[in-house]
Amino acid sequence: MRLSRRTASLSLAVALVMTLSYEAVPHARVPTREQEAAKPAEPFGAACRIRVTGSRVTAYCHNPYPVVDRVSLHVECARWWDIDTDSSPVETWPALTVRLTGRCWKEVGEAWISHQRGS
Repeated sequence: MRLSRRTASLSLAVALVMTLSYEAVPHARVPTREQEAAKPAEPFGAACRIRVTGSRVTAYCHNPYPVVDRVSLHVECARWWDIDTDSSPVETWPALTVRLTGRCWKEVGEAWISHQRGS
């Protein structure tokens, strides 16, 4: 049996369309390391408010996320001879608020909070 030119052209066109449509369909793939790294991380980090009153620093940190956050208060004093302080890390469990305090002898230059993922 011989195929006519019309039948041959039609079957070639159908084969071409099926091949192109197959390429356009998304397939399940295993993500690469770069794609894994590009994923947005799960929410983390307590929200902290810092108040400086004279030479004293008070910080309140509230953790709204389900991951434990270890927070530390760092106080840098304005005077060169005044000792800067770093508090020990405090575990802030989910839905918990903690208070951290620090001080200088004279003026406070800067105060900030650092965060670490807890266990």
